[in-house]
Amino acid sequence: MPELLDTVSLTGRHVRLEPLSLDHTEELAAAAALDRTSYDLTWVPDGADAMRSYIAALLADHESAQVLPFAQRRLDTGELVGCTRYLDPHWWRGRREPDEIEIGGTWLGASAQRTAVNTDAKYLLLGYAFEHLGVWRVAICTDARNQRSRDAIERIGGSFEGVLRNHRLRADTDGPAPRQTAVYSIIDSEWPDAKRALEARIEGR
Repeated sequence: MPELLDTVSLTGRHVRLEPLSLDHTEELAAAAALDRTSYDLTWVPDGADAMRSYIAALLADHESAQVLPFAQRRLDTGELVGCTRYLDPHWWRGRREPDEIEIGGTWLGASAQRTAVNTDAKYLLLGYAFEHLGVWRVAICTDARNQRSRDAIERIGGSFEGVLRNHRLRADTDGPAPRQTAVYSIIDSEWPDAKRALEARIEGR
């Protein structure tokens, strides 16, 4: 049976990734309510009740070894500004730690968009995946129509692998509809170069 991913808190220069908790409900609901115009291709809970259900579902998925969810807290203001997670782990070598994992389910409230928070969070998640978990591959996926997200993934070193057709659910429809998913990855041999580039961006070099 797959092993649960251990909860961990990761702290960088701009953000702290905290294990997601129901205690985060009200603050995250407030962050998501600031300006929802950028969520057209990303599903973000609207309101405290929806946020509570969202968090509860992610915690249940963690208990079944499917995800490891985080709340994102800005260090300059101390406020919670969004969520992100590890998901879709795969085990091939018989180890406790996964050999492949995906970073996804990421959203940021309007106050943290176009800041260093997302870059710093990706740096923390990639570093923990390669240097602590010892994965061979990190996948990062997005709706194929989301050019802003795709550009951001490429800026942090993701290599485009292709589009999975009718893969997962679209976030912008009332009823269920399939999404076309653009798949990117970083592999272990690429991480040293990607790490240096991310550090330069975070430090403003």
